[in-house]
Amino acid sequence: MDAKIYNEIIKEYENKRNKALDEAKKFKESVFEKSPELSKFEKEIASLTISSMKKNLTASKVEREIENQNLEIKVKEIQEKINEKIEKLGYKKEDFEPKFECEKCKDTGYNGKNKCSCLKQKILNRVYSQFYMENFDEECFHTFDFGYFSDKVNEEKYGSKKSPRENILEIKAISEKFCSSIENKKEKNLLFIGDTGLGKTFLSNCIAGEVIKGGYTAIYQTAPMLMDMITEYKTSFDKDSKVKEKYNQLFEVDLLIIDDLGTETNTDFKFMELLNIINTRIIKGKKIVISTNLSLQKLYNLYDARLTSRLIGNFNICKFFGEDVRIIKKRISV
Repeated sequence: MDAKIYNEIIKEYENKRNKALDEAKKFKESVFEKSPELSKFEKEIASLTISSMKKNLTASKVEREIENQNLEIKVKEIQEKINEKIEKLGYKKEDFEPKFECEKCKDTGYNGKNKCSCLKQKILNRVYSQFYMENFDEECFHTFDFGYFSDKVNEEKYGSKKSPRENILEIKAISEKFCSSIENKKEKNLLFIGDTGLGKTFLSNCIAGEVIKGGYTAIYQTAPMLMDMITEYKTSFDKDSKVKEKYNQLFEVDLLIIDDLGTETNTDFKFMELLNIINTRIIKGKKIVISTNLSLQKLYNLYDARLTSRLIGNFNICKFFGEDVRIIKKRISV
């Protein structure tokens, strides 16, 4: 783990946590300033706490326990009065809580001694330069626009009795089910096949975002970038720890997305590495999403039966068809 990257991310966590706490504090102060009664209750709690601390300085162990119990009871009674007053003013107790980006770790990056999934993902994003994977608001399932896909069946053109719209909605449903079954080892991986501009990358981004929101980690790499990184690691004499970590994560991350399979320069070495990654992840029950512009026949011609048999046997094959969405959008905008 690169110490510089880690320290930068931890500093970001400290800043956003402090910001959330500061905003909650300011909100509370603004409400309490408008209500003398609430301010009075707050002062009572502060006064009781200070008084109790002074008593405990000279008290015996038994006396301290009794004093602490009494303080707890009194503070609870006052807090109940505060909550009642807050409700009368039209607020909820939750309105005064800090709005953390991650409620699981309260923007600390840790759950106890363990890294929170959000911290793990941020580290992956930096290591793999996946900065776009920190914001999925634009490309997510609820922004998916199936209106660009025709609702007319053209079996002669597409080789299917389904319309492009019916087909893409079915693939969307398969993708959503895949996200909710990320830990189910019986759930097959996904192979997206089809020409460019049909939504393969968009749906892959949707899947990545949904999986990350669910508390899992994801790596998204194009096949050329993936194979270049592996080649760099395997052929370097001095195994750099950062490159080694990037390589190892390909086997350990919850979801690996490989985009544009078949566009990488192919060699026996790269083929074996790709086969090793897919095999190992299948054995471990780690999920994979692969997208390609090639047909199964072209994949078979480019690689061999060992790889294609894995794809056919362990992947849910989703065939995309229809008109290039990018061309349609360009035509509409003219």
